[in-house]
Amino acid sequence: MDQGQSSETRYARSGDLRIAYRTLGTGPPDIVIAPGFVSHVEEILRSRYLSRPVRELARSGRVIVCDKREQGLSDRAGRAPSVEEMVDDMLAVMDAAGSERAAVVGVSEGGPMAILLAASHPARCTHLILWGTYARLTPAPDYPRGIDPRALDAWGESLREGWGGPVGLELFAPSWVGTREAEEDWARLLRLGTSPSGALALAQMYRELDVREALPLVGVPTLIMYPRGDRVVPPALGRYLADRISGSRAVEVAGGDHLLPAAPPEVVGQITEFITGRRPTPVPDRVLATVLFTDIVDSTAHAARIGDRAWRELLDGHDALVRGEIDRHRGRAIKSTGDGFLATFEGPAKGIACATSVARRVSQLGIAVRAGLHSGEFELRDGDIGGLAVHIGARVAASAGAGEVLVSQTVKDLVVGSGIELEPRGSATLKGVPGEWSLYSVRG
Repeated sequence: MDQGQSSETRYARSGDLRIAYRTLGTGPPDIVIAPGFVSHVEEILRSRYLSRPVRELARSGRVIVCDKREQGLSDRAGRAPSVEEMVDDMLAVMDAAGSERAAVVGVSEGGPMAILLAASHPARCTHLILWGTYARLTPAPDYPRGIDPRALDAWGESLREGWGGPVGLELFAPSWVGTREAEEDWARLLRLGTSPSGALALAQMYRELDVREALPLVGVPTLIMYPRGDRVVPPALGRYLADRISGSRAVEVAGGDHLLPAAPPEVVGQITEFITGRRPTPVPDRVLATVLFTDIVDSTAHAARIGDRAWRELLDGHDALVRGEIDRHRGRAIKSTGDGFLATFEGPAKGIACATSVARRVSQLGIAVRAGLHSGEFELRDGDIGGLAVHIGARVAASAGAGEVLVSQTVKDLVVGSGIELEPRGSATLKGVPGEWSLYSVRG
């Protein structure tokens, strides 16, 4: 299955509006995702954090993702949509994508529309999967569970005050808090996906949204999953669904991440197995690659000299430059380290070319970087990497001087015949790494 086979953004006509959608992978089966709080199909697929479940599901079928009306790249009608309109929009997207039947994955706020679609259009739905969702969010006379409306008011006010940054991430994905790239991607999704007023209009709609009457009418195979520590949608609301959808299977998941992309990796595996009857082939958790560490020289002293605001602007320029070079040399930016980057490359020559280009170009910003590369076996850890080879790469970089690119003996051996010129820097003891290590400096 080619999970990289992604369509361009397309539009489905639903009444007078046009709904943006994209597809990823090839089917059968088709898997339609009913999006949660905020959506933007291009931004979600751009982010390695936000795109994880979509890309993993696309290994086993064709995934169809769309933006709700009033969000992302879809048309605006100037008001929050009704759940019926959202179902119509999903059906229009399925028609435009040529999907007669699909497994429907309802995520958070997308759950009610997925439930209603499965109950009212069973011929279009093969399976129903519900993640961290509900039939009704707030209490009613015959529904004592739910979220106090005053909590929704407080949440709405926090959205208003914090919009523009990673507002609400401590609720939606606490495990991502403190991870700069994840925080930036979440904040960008909110900004591009909707507006503060649009988000508040959704919060108001949540008060009355109620599809409880549809639950006994769901006749397709249904999987209900909810995080044990969910602070956005109480797990009791997921258990309520399981009690009222006949034959459904309920799974309580460890952790407190409400966002599906932040959920434990086995969640998507269980969804895939539920739809296809088989688990996806595991992605290897160890891989041979070249790691690159970069670091701004004397960053603390430099920040103290120019002040916080100027340093922030300088750091933003540095980050954009380094990310651009990593992309240009076909690498993968794993994460920002605050004043540097960790990246991987399939081959050491590409990593060296990237490092030397970064070292040369950042001088235009009035700063210098040191860089280090090592090739070895790395452990893949849900978007991050680990293992002894990572520590070696970090220590090699720490041994470099300002503007210098250092490499390990392993890298030197792998670039023989490439034309890259290296000069010996002698042997060094790398802190925390056994033995003596021969290091080489890249000329030019």
